[in-house]
Amino acid sequence: MASLAAACRASARVAGTRAVARSFTTSSRCLAAQNFTMPALSPTMTEGNIASWKVKEGDSFSAGDVLLEIETDKATMDVEAQDDGIMVKIMNADGSKSVQVGTRIAVIAESGDDVSALEIPAEEPISQAREAPKESASASSPAPSESKASEKKAAAKAAPSGSYEHSYPLLPSVGHLVKEKGLSKEDVSKIKGTGPNGRLVKGDVLAYLGTINSETPALIEARFNSLSHLDLSNIKVVEKKAPTPKEAPKEAAKDIPKAPVVENLEISVPVSLAKVVEVQNKIQDTLGVFLPISTFVSRAAEVANDDLPRAKRAPTANELFDQVLGLDKVKATKGSRGIYLPHISAIPPSSFFAAPPAAPKKVDIIDILTTPSKKKSTQSTGIRTVPGISNTANVFSLVVPKAEEERAQIFLERCKAILEEEPGRLVL
Repeated sequence: MASLAAACRASARVAGTRAVARSFTTSSRCLAAQNFTMPALSPTMTEGNIASWKVKEGDSFSAGDVLLEIETDKATMDVEAQDDGIMVKIMNADGSKSVQVGTRIAVIAESGDDVSALEIPAEEPISQAREAPKESASASSPAPSESKASEKKAAAKAAPSGSYEHSYPLLPSVGHLVKEKGLSKEDVSKIKGTGPNGRLVKGDVLAYLGTINSETPALIEARFNSLSHLDLSNIKVVEKKAPTPKEAPKEAAKDIPKAPVVENLEISVPVSLAKVVEVQNKIQDTLGVFLPISTFVSRAAEVANDDLPRAKRAPTANELFDQVLGLDKVKATKGSRGIYLPHISAIPPSSFFAAPPAAPKKVDIIDILTTPSKKKSTQSTGIRTVPGISNTANVFSLVVPKAEEERAQIFLERCKAILEEEPGRLVL
């Protein structure tokens, strides 16, 4: 009987514990609804407009879903859900204007909660709403607060006497660390800055909190100071070289080979076209076809250009290479085709009846000694010509380099022979 009574008392205790657990769970669900306030989408944002809600009352949403669109004076941005949940009630409908940051705009609940059994929490003032996250964070994590207190005590023991003035705002890494560790402005003033111009750096705060060795910031500062100054003790100044004499460039200019000057010659040959005119008239009388004199001249030039002797010039690179290989004898040709085209000028009839030039006067040694020296005239005393082609006498001329004098002379002689002796072969 005693054992039966003990068993009954144990079962009653377990049932009571389960009942208490059920009642606690029910009460926590009743208080699970949370206020959703207007978020600050930028550090300078104080109010915003609700453009539209993307979820309706009673709809479930997942983390990452867009809950609503908020308009600011700069842009329109989406507000995404951080966790899964249910939209219990919307306090500010679409189109709400000038909603202050921290004002309740909706009520949300956790995913899986019974919306009908939830209680709508009361709206908190804006100042309390901003301080609530800090209080809840400190209450939910007592261990970090205790660690901050211990760090402050350790820092107070290691901090040197005196205070230091720091330039604000602090560096982002320093400001984040100070805020994370909960250091006040008085605590920051006790830290000596080892950065450029005494600026506070992250290592100074870590050394103050005891996270790293307290001598590390000073060693790093000394190293940077030594590297910031350039050591010029081992650098020697280059001695100036003696100025070079002005005559050196002149001598160098003399050594530069000058380009060879090509001397051109004008070669002229008188040609009569009387025979060509006779052939031209015969063709017109028999065939009724008129061939201009220019046709005869162009065909005569084409025939005369064939197989002309080579010009006396320096061999090219290809010809020298052929000589090395012994191919110059195989490829050797007596002549090559020319590309000459004569310049034709007509001789007026008056030139034939002009008085011949006077014979040069014989000069003896006395005339040379007594007569002052005169420059020789470079003007040629050739036959006077006019532009155009004459039916009788003409002058065929070429201007060629001196090395091609013989080649051009042969070309003109061939043209003369063809046009004066057998122009009829040019028609066949």
